Amino acid sequence: MIAPLAFVVGLSMAKEGLEDWRRFMQDMNVNSRKVKFHKEGGVFEFKQWQQIEVGDVVRVEKDEFFPADLLLLSSSYEDGICYVETMNLDGETNLKVKRAMDVTLSLEEDEDFKNFTGLIKCEDPNPSLYTFVGNLEYDRQTYSLEPAQVLLRDSKLRNTGFVYGVVIFTGFDTKVMQNSTKSPSKRSRIEKKMDYIIYVLFSLLLVISLISSLGFALKTKFHMPNWWYMRPDDTEQFYNPKEPFISGLSHLVTALILYGYLIPISLYVSIEVVKVLQATFINQDLQMYDDDTGIPAQARTSNLNEELGQVDTILSDKTGTLTCNQMDFLKCSIAGTAYGVRASEVERAAAQQMANDLEQDGRQSSVSSKRSKQDIELETVVTSKDGKDNKPPIKFFSFEDDRMTEGNWTKEPNVDMIILFCRILAVCHTAIPELNEETGTYTYEAESPDEGAFLVAAREFGFEFFKRTQTSVFVRERYIGSGQTTEREYKILNLLEFTSKRKRMTVIVRDEEGQIILMCKGADSIIFDRLAKKGKTYLEDTTKHLNIYGEAGLRTLALAYRKLEESEYSAWNNEFQKAKTSIGADRDTNLEKVAEMMEKELTLVGATAVEDKLQKGVPQCIDKLAQAGLKIWVLTGDKMETAINIGFACSLLREGMKQICITTLDSESKEAIKENILTQVNNGSQMIKLEKDPYAAFALIIDGKTLAYALEEDMKFLFLGLAVDCASVICCRVSPKQKALVTRLVKEGTGKVTLGIGDGANDVGMIQEADIGVGISGVEGMQAVMASDFSVSQFRFLERLLVVHGHWCYKRIAQMVCYFFYKNIAFGLTLFYFEAFTGFSGQSVYDDWYMILFNVVLTSLPVISLGVFEQDVSSDVCLEFPTLYQQGPRNLFFDWYRILGWMGNGLYSSLVIFFLNIVIFYDQAYRAEGQTTDMSILGTIMFTCIICALNFQVSLIMTHYTWMQHVLIWFSIVAWFIF
Repeated sequence: MIAPLAFVVGLSMAKEGLEDWRRFMQDMNVNSRKVKFHKEGGVFEFKQWQQIEVGDVVRVEKDEFFPADLLLLSSSYEDGICYVETMNLDGETNLKVKRAMDVTLSLEEDEDFKNFTGLIKCEDPNPSLYTFVGNLEYDRQTYSLEPAQVLLRDSKLRNTGFVYGVVIFTGFDTKVMQNSTKSPSKRSRIEKKMDYIIYVLFSLLLVISLISSLGFALKTKFHMPNWWYMRPDDTEQFYNPKEPFISGLSHLVTALILYGYLIPISLYVSIEVVKVLQATFINQDLQMYDDDTGIPAQARTSNLNEELGQVDTILSDKTGTLTCNQMDFLKCSIAGTAYGVRASEVERAAAQQMANDLEQDGRQSSVSSKRSKQDIELETVVTSKDGKDNKPPIKFFSFEDDRMTEGNWTKEPNVDMIILFCRILAVCHTAIPELNEETGTYTYEAESPDEGAFLVAAREFGFEFFKRTQTSVFVRERYIGSGQTTEREYKILNLLEFTSKRKRMTVIVRDEEGQIILMCKGADSIIFDRLAKKGKTYLEDTTKHLNIYGEAGLRTLALAYRKLEESEYSAWNNEFQKAKTSIGADRDTNLEKVAEMMEKELTLVGATAVEDKLQKGVPQCIDKLAQAGLKIWVLTGDKMETAINIGFACSLLREGMKQICITTLDSESKEAIKENILTQVNNGSQMIKLEKDPYAAFALIIDGKTLAYALEEDMKFLFLGLAVDCASVICCRVSPKQKALVTRLVKEGTGKVTLGIGDGANDVGMIQEADIGVGISGVEGMQAVMASDFSVSQFRFLERLLVVHGHWCYKRIAQMVCYFFYKNIAFGLTLFYFEAFTGFSGQSVYDDWYMILFNVVLTSLPVISLGVFEQDVSSDVCLEFPTLYQQGPRNLFFDWYRILGWMGNGLYSSLVIFFLNIVIFYDQAYRAEGQTTDMSILGTIMFTCIICALNFQVSLIMTHYTWMQHVLIWFSIVAWFIF
C-alpha cells in the first residue's frame, strides 16, 4: 500500500519539479543576458540584465531586447528615431516609432557620456503600457517626457543600428512585469467528477472497513473465549475478549490498508501518461499543419484534452481569427463619388451561401438564371484585371477602377479633392519606408495593417511616401502639372496619435507653399461630428457609400482636412505645448481638451474601404461546428453592418435565419436606455417561445454600448437566457474587457464548457477566462498563443481539433476512468469477501507480490492503450457525421448512470470470481492424489481469474485494434503466467 502511494506521489513531485526547473532555467537564461552599460569615463562594458540598476546608461544593439524600461536618449539615426517591435507586450508585429528628445540627440558616441548627468522624476511603477508621465532635468532645464520616448523591457530594437538609453524601471517594476498575471488553473469536468467518485469509493472503503472491524470485535468478544488454541487467557491487548472495542479499533487500521486497493491511486499516473501521449498525437497531426507558415497545432497543456470533446459554446474574435488581418485597399469614396468596382470576398461568399440555401429549400429553379448571372458578373469583376492586363497582383492593393489608376484620375471633375485625398493617405500616418533593393519599390512598416494598405494605395495613385525624418515627411507626386515626378516635403508640426479612445489620428503639417494643413482620418462617426457646416458638402453621398461598404464587410475610415491660419495655429500650439509639458494625473485630459479645440470645423474629403479577407475554410468549418451542435459567438470591434455581412460570408448567419438586433440610442437617459434594452430582450425571448417552426433558427446581434448595459447585474441573466436560445450570437463594437465579461457570463451562467479563440493581445482575457483557450499564431503576434491551452495556425483547424481529437479524447478518458474503477472494485472486494470467510482476521488471500504487481504491471498497460489508441469511429466518419460530437456535451459516457453501471459490473465480477472459486475448491480435492487447496493455491487461482477477466473485459471495450493493443493485452496475461 505504501510503495504504490510513494511511487505515485514521487512521480507527481518529479513532474512538477521538472517543470519548475525548466521555468527556472528559462528565467536564468533571460536574466543572464548581457548588455553594454556605461561604467565610467565614457567606457561601456557588458553587464548581466539581473545586475542592471536604475540610472544606468545602456547601449542596445540592433535585434536585441531591452533589458529594462529605458528612456531613449539617442540612436544611430541623426534625428534620434528608432524602430521597436512590441510583439511580446501587445501582440502586434507592426513596428513602433520611438523618438528621442532634441536635447539628447548629441549623445551619439560612447565618449559623449563621459560627463553626462541628469535627473529623472517620473510616475510610480504601473502596468499601463501606453502612458508615461515624467520630467528630465538636464543642463539646468526641465523637459517633459512622453510615452514615445520610453523603450519597454521585452520589446526589441529593429531596423536601427543602436540606441542609448537610461534605465527607469528594472525587474518587477517594469511595465511588462507589472502586467504579468498568474495563469488561471483549469481542470476538466471529468477530473472534477473523478474527485466525487473517489469520495464515493473512499466512503465504500470506510463502510467495509467498519464492517470488518465490527466483525472482528464481535468475533473477539464472543468466539475468542472458545478458541482455546488462541490462548485467550494469555493474549495481547489487541485480541483480548474483555476489550473488544480496542480490538475492533486496531483492526480498522488493518482493514483500511488491506482494502486500500479500492482507491485507484495509479489512475492519476496512468491518466497523466495517456494525456501526454494524446497531446503528442495532436501536435503531430499533419491535417492540422499549415504548409504556408510551417506551424503545427500545439497542445500547450495536456490537462484539458477530454474537455475538447465537451465544448458547448465557442466565443471567437473576428479580425485575425476568422479573417486574415491582412488588409487590401478595395474601394474608396472621394468628393461624393464612389471608386472601386471589384467585389469583396464577403459579397461573393454571401452570394454563394445564399444560392446554396435557396437550392436546399427547393427554390433554386426559380432564381437560377438570376443567381447564375450575378455569379458570372462577380467572377467577371474579380478576374477582369488579370484577363485584360495580365498584371501580377499587388500586395495590399486589390483596387480596380480605370478612373483612378494610371493617372486617369486627373480627368475626373474633382481633381483637387482627389489630390488632397491621396496626400492625406501619404502624409497622415506614422509608418516607416523601407527600400526593397531588388524591386526598387518601397515597403512600409506601419502600426496597423490598414495604414500599410493606405500607403500602398497612395503609391499606386501616384503619391509615393519614400522618406521620413523626425520633422518631415517626403512624398513623390506624379501626374501633377507637367506629369513629371515631383518630390514634396511636408514638415510635421504636430502629431495627435490614434488611440482606441480617440478613434482618430491627426497630423498638422506645413507644405512647401507655407500653408498649414490639418489632416485627419478616423471612424466615420467621430469625423462626422467634427465637420464644419460648409464641410458637409459630400456628407450624404459619403454616408451612403460607407453603408454600402459596411454591408460588403469592409473596414472603413473617413478622411477630412482643415486649412489653418498662422496666428490661429500659433495660439493653439502654445496651449498644446503647455498641456504637453504639464505633470500630473490630468495631463492626458488636458491634452485631449486641447486636441478637441483644433479637431473641429473640418471639411470632409472622402472615405476608404479596406478588406480583411476570410481565412481559408472558415465558412466550411463554422458550418461543421454548427452541425456538431456547437453554439458560436463572435465578439468583434467592427460595426454592426460589417459584422452581419461577415456573419453571412462565414456561414454564421444563414438565409432564413431570424435576426434579433438589440441596439440603443445615446440621446436617451440611462434609465430609459435600460428600459428599452429590457423590452427588446423580453420581446426577443417571446418571439422564440412563440415560434411554431421547430427547425427555425435565431441569431442575436448586439452592439458594445448596449452590451455594457446588458452585462449589468440586474439584466445579464435575462440577456444570457435570450442568447443561449439563439444558434448564433454576434457582439459588435466590444472592448477586450467586455470579451472577458461575456465569456465569464456564458461559462458561469450556463455551467457548460466554453472555448475562447483569438489571435491578438486583446483576446487574452477571453482566452484565459474560457474553460479552454485556443490561440491562433497569426499576424498579431504570439500573445494569445502564450496565454492559450491549445494553439492552431488557422481557424479551420478548430474543426478537427474538436470534432476528431476532442471526440476521441473525451471517449477514451471516460472509458478509461470507468474501467479503472471497475477493475479496482472487482479486485478489492474479493479481499473483503475472503475476510468475511476468515473471521475478519486481516489475512490477505493474495501474495504481497501479486498485489504490488496488480496495478503496476499486470493491468496498467492495456488500460493505457485504451486511453491512447481507442477510436470508436475513424476521423473521416467524425468529420462526415459531426453530430457524433454531441456525445461529449451531453456527457453520455461519463454520467452517473454509466459510472454506477461500471461499479455494479465490478461488484458482479468480484462475486462471480470469488464464490465460483470457493464453491469449486472449498471441500473438494483438486488433484488425483486427493490434495485440497490451501490459501496460497486458492489465492493464485483466484488472482489468475481476475487477471484474465479484467484483460478480456478491456479487450471487449475496444472497438479499434492496433498491433500495439494486441501486444499489451496478451503481454499482461502472459506476464502473469510467466511470473
